Amino acid sequence: MTRNPNLPIVAVSAPIKVALLTDDPLLRTGVSSLLAQLGSIEVVDRDSAEVALWDAGVDATKTLARLSELRGLSVPVVAVVGDASHVAPALAAGARGVVLRDQVGPGIHAALAAVRSGLTVMDTALASSLVPQTPVRPEGTPAKGRGDLTEREKQVVQLLSEGLSNKLIADRLGISDHTAKFHVNGVMMKLGASTRTEAVVEAMRRGLVRL
Repeated sequence: MTRNPNLPIVAVSAPIKVALLTDDPLLRTGVSSLLAQLGSIEVVDRDSAEVALWDAGVDATKTLARLSELRGLSVPVVAVVGDASHVAPALAAGARGVVLRDQVGPGIHAALAAVRSGLTVMDTALASSLVPQTPVRPEGTPAKGRGDLTEREKQVVQLLSEGLSNKLIADRLGISDHTAKFHVNGVMMKLGASTRTEAVVEAMRRGLVRL
């Protein structure tokens, strides 16, 4: 659990103003009922909220695309996802807390309070999804995707985590589209990733991406 030093810690006794952002009427009803039972929480509209509880939806294939919505929110967000593999992408997209959809329960009060105070939180069961597993391999066999990123490649993977295309990466760094593509391919090769999302997740695991 980490804290953003730029955010003041709010007294936990103060009611938490939460915006519930979901398209699922069943989840909205269930969570609204749960929050009402917990007390010290007030469900408000987005403009009045201190924290947002954002739902990625039930279709896991659309989660990564929907995560871009988090960048447009002006309040800290606790993201509700359906799969542990979406934890790193959610954090990279700006979420300050992540919980599994089927694990939303009374503990959500503590998560919302912590995020309101500037902390980054997640269920302990999800933490392992951010820890790289060390495979057992024959002696002398190089591990897949080994290699230190250059300073330019670190800049590129940071921009990848922000969802930028090759063209936008090129514009941001003042390089050609061809050079940007070359660097992206180099990043993916060194991180052992077959997709841009996998590259971002691996970069998160190695501590190369700043949230």
